[in-house]
Amino acid sequence: MANAYLWVKTLHIVMVTSWFAGLFYLPRIFVNLADEKNPEVYPRLLGMADRLFRFMTILAVPAVILGLLLWLFFGIGIGNAWMHAKLFFVVLVIGYHHACWSLLKKFRSGSNTRSGVWYRWFNEVPVILLLVIVALVIFKP
Repeated sequence: MANAYLWVKTLHIVMVTSWFAGLFYLPRIFVNLADEKNPEVYPRLLGMADRLFRFMTILAVPAVILGLLLWLFFGIGIGNAWMHAKLFFVVLVIGYHHACWSLLKKFRSGSNTRSGVWYRWFNEVPVILLLVIVALVIFKP
């Protein structure tokens, strides 16, 4: 049982790390899409954003499922305030992922109205969320 726990934990960490790599990079592509004036480059950037979003969604699903397994099956943090706070921030990460999808749809339809500067700030959100989540897991306040 301890071996299964360690494998689930390992896979969870790898999936979360990979998912966040996408959450860090996709808004950088949005910055370039928002600032791009060359009509030949825009479709290439849009294709990159589409492929990255699909890939990071594929990574997000097992990250969340494995986290739920750790919580429900292995009893990690059940009844602890730090875990409830962590789950709140995980829900915010999922909301951020969904916001990326909504923004990507706007770029696809040509209806984006936000500037590259706005996307630079938007790009900082997952960094803050990850910092808070990791701090909650490490310190368990």
